[in-house]
This record gives sequence, structure tokens and C-alpha cells, in this order.
Amino acid sequence: MYSNPLKSFNEIYNSYYRKSFLYVRSYLHDDLAAEDIVSDSLIKLWEQMKKEDINPVAPYLFTILKNRTLDHLKHQIIRRDVHGAIEKNQVRDLQIRTTSLESSDPTEIFSAEIQQIIEATLKNLPEKTREIFLQSRFGNKSHKEIAAIFGISVKGVDYHILQSVSALRIALKDYLPIIGFISFFN
Repeated sequence: MYSNPLKSFNEIYNSYYRKSFLYVRSYLHDDLAAEDIVSDSLIKLWEQMKKEDINPVAPYLFTILKNRTLDHLKHQIIRRDVHGAIEKNQVRDLQIRTTSLESSDPTEIFSAEIQQIIEATLKNLPEKTREIFLQSRFGNKSHKEIAAIFGISVKGVDYHILQSVSALRIALKDYLPIIGFISFFN
């Protein structure tokens, strides 16, 4: 035990700081962390010396430095493992989202659903209106040809097609922005 604690700490610091710092830094490769560990260790040594006689000092200090350096290194390993696991999860999540986005085809996603809506809407139309619309859109017939087939005027064909388009527009109202968006890029 030292009678003058302030003087004894200065003596301890001056005697052991440089060697302790070089020893700890050789394992950590981090000057700031080494400084912290050495300072804390010297304070712990000094406080312990106030309570009991420690002789020789160097082995006791070496044990403190070794244990604190080991704790720091183990903490670094755990931290890197955790960061690595988090990074792996983030990379895996990004890969899943990228793959999902790459494989999605908006026309495929909505085409079956839209086709069902179109079929259901056309089924609900009067038979003559439905047939005129089908001849116009899928039969590639002109309005004049359709008028001749059904024995009505061209204006009558226009009326039936307008009725069909209006019904489809109402049935597909939620899909029109998507259809327009897809059509714009195709």
C-alpha cells in the first residue's frame, strides 16, 4: 500500500503505461481501444493497490490487461458475427425481392383475372349485343359487314358496340389504370 495515492498513481502510470499500451495495441490494432483498456487497467490496479499490497505489480497488471483485452476481442467477434448475420439476412431479403420483381409480369398477373371479368360481363349482355361486339373485336368484321349479318343499320351496330364497351368499362374500372399503364409500355 502506498501512503500517497496520487504520487503512487503517477508512478504506476509512468512506469507501466507505455509497455501496457504497446502490449494491448499489438492484439487490438486499435489505438483508442488500447488507450481505454490500459487507462482502465491502471486505474483498477491503483485502486486494488490501495486495498492490498500487490508485489510484484507487473504480473498483476498483465493479468488485468490480458483479461480486458480478451473481453474486448470476444466482444468484437460477437459484434461481427451479429453484423454478419444481419447482413446475410438483409442480402437474402434483397435477393428474394429482386427475384420476385424480376419474375413478375403484370400482363400475366392481371390477364387471367381481366379475362374472367370480360367473359362474365359479356355473358350478362343481351345476346345480340354480345354477338355484335364479338364480331367487331374478335371476328375482325367491319361495322358494315356486321350490319349486313344482323340485318341492322351501321348506327345500330355502333349502338350495340357502345353498350358493350360501356359495360366493360364499368366492370374493369379498377383495372383501367393498370391496363393503360401496361398498354403504354407495350
